[in-house]
Amino acid sequence: MKKAKIKSSKMRSGGNAAKSAKEFPKQHKPFAPIDMLGAKKTGLRTQFAALCYRMRKGKPEILLVTSRRTRRWIIPKGWPQDGMRPDQSAAIEALEEAGVEGKTIPVSLGAFSYTKQHISGRRLPCVALVFPLKVKTVHDSYREVKQRKRKWFRPAQAARKVADPELAYIISRFDPNQLKRS
Repeated sequence: MKKAKIKSSKMRSGGNAAKSAKEFPKQHKPFAPIDMLGAKKTGLRTQFAALCYRMRKGKPEILLVTSRRTRRWIIPKGWPQDGMRPDQSAAIEALEEAGVEGKTIPVSLGAFSYTKQHISGRRLPCVALVFPLKVKTVHDSYREVKQRKRKWFRPAQAARKVADPELAYIISRFDPNQLKRS
């Protein structure tokens, strides 16, 4: 099977609207942009996400967690933290939601959009910037252990498990050997 090389421009764009539907895994719906008509300048929320990975027998594995409400497979993500870089905020979310710690790289792999169901019932348009996190420590006890499941997958399998087509694209193209270490 032929390995796809990652091109930095594809990684930065996250493969969003510019990519055709046939480039996404077949079970995913084609990209549908967030409806921002009538939205105020502050209407779009930004979150930071961690693509947690480890190497096993020379091949990467991706850690997915379930969402608390719908139980679908996602990657850890959350709101910006005051005084922290985006990749550091993503690392905090990885610790809280998945119980993992490791080294991040402060360069985004891409972005994906989604609509978050707020506790108030409002639907909030969001975009999440994804940062790689090489897992060094996996904790048995962590903040959301009773609220989520976590599981390691090979990248192709992880891409099939997530519902967001843009996130699936980022995961399917992820190659830790292409990351620049600082």
